[in-house]
Amino acid sequence: MKTYFSLILLLPALLLGSCKGQQKTDGDAAASDTIPLSQVKFNADSAFAHIVKQCEFGPRVPNSEAHRRCGDYIVSAFRRLGLQVTEQKADLKAWDGKTLAMRNIVASYLPEQTERVIICAHWESRPWADADPDSSKHRQPVMAANDGASGVGVMLELARLLPQLNPAVGIDFICFDAEDYGTPYWDAALEPEDGSDWCMGSRYWSRNPHVAGYRARYGILLDMVGGEDARFCFEGISMRYARDVMVRLWDAASRCGHSDLFQSREGGWAQDDHVPMNEVAGIPTIDVIPFVEGEHTFGATWHTVSDTPERISKTTLKGVGQSLIQFLSEEQ
Repeated sequence: MKTYFSLILLLPALLLGSCKGQQKTDGDAAASDTIPLSQVKFNADSAFAHIVKQCEFGPRVPNSEAHRRCGDYIVSAFRRLGLQVTEQKADLKAWDGKTLAMRNIVASYLPEQTERVIICAHWESRPWADADPDSSKHRQPVMAANDGASGVGVMLELARLLPQLNPAVGIDFICFDAEDYGTPYWDAALEPEDGSDWCMGSRYWSRNPHVAGYRARYGILLDMVGGEDARFCFEGISMRYARDVMVRLWDAASRCGHSDLFQSREGGWAQDDHVPMNEVAGIPTIDVIPFVEGEHTFGATWHTVSDTPERISKTTLKGVGQSLIQFLSEEQ
């Protein structure tokens, strides 16, 4: 997954639009002051416990026993919270010729509602820690506490809080599989030119949604939302297809005191699960993904053996979760 395109600035028109979206006249500021803060509080300890539980199964590499057991856990956790769960299974051919038993998991709150939004993340682990500083560890699997489990942990805590939040729309939590099975550098000659070795679960869902004719107002992808060094900026593909959603979430984050985490500045362009959601499914979707300037664009633990629960920040989890609660509380 998750390669950043060249770190060019956003197109001038998008820059102009995003700046305009952040600037407020006196009247706008007064209107913003009238938006109430949600009294529903996100529990970072609860989200963190779900991250730890996923990691206790081991690296959730596709086709492994840890993968199967963790999938069962996610399904049962959403069902215990009263959501309707749909499992989407298919055999997908990977870049290396292996057949991956893909398992997308969709948990629906108020499934009878016609107006819907999506919150999504991938849940499996990368088989290779090919960005680790120690090259002897490159063929080891990634535990994926942040790069996978963090998004699921946030979603499960949000699902627990939905009866208190009482959103005006139905919500579908989608856990995408086979996102991080992209070609490692030592087999670069086998890498498909179209990038189809990444984001396999979301590509499949975008072509074959879990409900025929499925539509949603928008989607929010959570990717690596628990990092110690995380800062979330305006990702380019998100701004191209769903600028309004991105600006609204960043505004909500600012209202509840997390503008240090959600920074109103340009990031890179990430190849991630939101690409097929936008370009194939036609659902405007943003990517909440770290943009860390320097050597490690996605954060120091990305695709390394150090991506463990010990490196998760509850402060980051809290900021992301509370910002989403505020955003959803403002949905009409």
